[in-house]
This record gives sequence, structure tokens and C-alpha cells, in this order.
Amino acid sequence: MTRFSLLFGLAFLLTACGGAEAPSSNSSAGVSANRSAGVLSTRQAKQLFGGMSNGSAQSAAAYGGYAKGCMAGGVQLAETGPTWQAMRLSRNRNWALPVTVDFVQDLSRIAAREPGWKGLYVGDMSQPRGGPMLTGHRSHQIGLDADIWMLPPDRLNLTRSERENISSISMRRANGAFTNDKWTKSHHNILKAAAKDPRVSRIFVFPGAKVAMCNAEKGDRSYLRKIRPWWGHHYHFHVRLSCPRGMRGCVDQSPPPRGDGCADAQQWVNNILNPPPPDPNAPKPKPRRELTLGDLPAQCSAVLSSN
Repeated sequence: MTRFSLLFGLAFLLTACGGAEAPSSNSSAGVSANRSAGVLSTRQAKQLFGGMSNGSAQSAAAYGGYAKGCMAGGVQLAETGPTWQAMRLSRNRNWALPVTVDFVQDLSRIAAREPGWKGLYVGDMSQPRGGPMLTGHRSHQIGLDADIWMLPPDRLNLTRSERENISSISMRRANGAFTNDKWTKSHHNILKAAAKDPRVSRIFVFPGAKVAMCNAEKGDRSYLRKIRPWWGHHYHFHVRLSCPRGMRGCVDQSPPPRGDGCADAQQWVNNILNPPPPDPNAPKPKPRRELTLGDLPAQCSAVLSSN
């Protein structure tokens, strides 16, 4: 379905549902509109949102949660700035809420003060209107997530082609139990600066990095609470911002557990080095169903149909 026909169909459905005079139940037009609305609501949301090339002409807002929602009024991180470059431009995932774009730019200026870092290479943020992605992430749906590459930028004039082909570097050793020799004090400092930002809810990074930061930190440890161990996340770290104040449709995660989380991260490492035996009574995981438009907040239909 083309973007035009999708928007036309959505606009029609929204008009039919919200018009001043609703058709009677035996009206053929009403039956047709209801049937179309039902079909659209069962379409895979990733196909609908993945087909959008631009943000919606609405006020900035997040609707739903990080893994089940959408974004209105998203803005695009400039492809290149004084202290950053957006990577993998073909994905068109350098969109986010304005607060997230501001955060990324602020963090890039901090990173540019580190030895050997000219700023940041920025990976996936969100699609133009958020929502489920065609490939990859389950989260990144409401414009409040951003992936930051671990690779220190030595130049910020990469071509589009170079940005498609260059890769970040892994920081892990022993399947994520430890950092490798690519990990530096600068990585620690940049993650620390991100975690200390009051806009940030949490940061996901591989367990060995969290433990390394716990062992190295001799001062205020309170920021470590926001740094959470998670599988993968050794080529990049994932920053998640809190819902902006007053944005009612946005659903925050519960706060991280109290404390610095270092003992929990160490347990992750212990389990990597000495995996516990599988639980014979553990239920078999069920296949995850693809989200449909009907699974998302009601406002997401209007986000899709907006110009």
C-alpha cells in the first residue's frame, strides 16, 4: 500500500468514526467503513509505521509505552552536526521527540571533550512516527530511546555510503562477563555523564561494562542505579529517557530497583561464567505475536493519518 493510499484510507476512517452524523447500522456505507476499520486495526503495526517517511504534523507527544506505542510530532536529528553523525541513514531511524534530540546533542558535546573522541556516532533512535519497527528493536517506539555507538569517532565527515558500511566495535570479552582492551576511561565517563542527566530513566549495557564501572567508581555511585545490565549492548549502549513532564499519553517504566545495582550486575556475570542448570519445570516460551494497530493506543491511528 502506498503512503498516499494509506493516509487517504486512514483519513476516511477517522472521518467516518468522528463525523457529526453517524450512519445507521443498516447503511451499506456504514457497514463498509466499519469493515475497513476492522481490517486496518488488524494490520501489523510494523508495516503501517515502517512505511512512514516523515513525522506527523502534530504537537510532540508520546503515546503508550516504549515497546507498545507511537510518536506524534517527531523531529529528525540532523544527519551531521558539530559533534555527531547519525549512522545507517537508509533506515530512516534518526527521529525522536525533541527532548531526545536535545539530549543526544548535549551528550555529543560532552563526548567531544574526551581524548580521541570528536563526538558521537548515533545509531537507531525511532522511526518518523515511532511505532513498531520492521526489523530489530521491540522498543524505540515512542521517541525516547537512542543507541550510542561504542566506536570513538575520529572524523565527522563520513559519507552516506561510509555510514552504511562502517561498523562499531565490541567492548566485551568472555561473552559479556568482562570488558576487553577497547574499553577506556572515556567510555566510563560518557556513560556516567548520560546516566547523571536528569532526563534519563535508564541505560542498557552488557553486564561486564556495568561491573567494570562499579569497580572503577570511587566517588558518587548514585548514577550507577540507572545503568542496567542487558544482553547484547556491547557495540552500543541504549539510552532511555523518562516521559517528559505533562505528557499524559506517555507510559513510563517503573523506576529501577533501589541501590547501585552492582550486586545484581555481578550475578549476571557469575551466571555467564557458571551458567545455572536449566529449570526442568520452566514453561516453554510462547511465540511472540506481532503487534497490530489495534494493540496500540487509540491516538496512534491519528498519528498515522496526520499530514
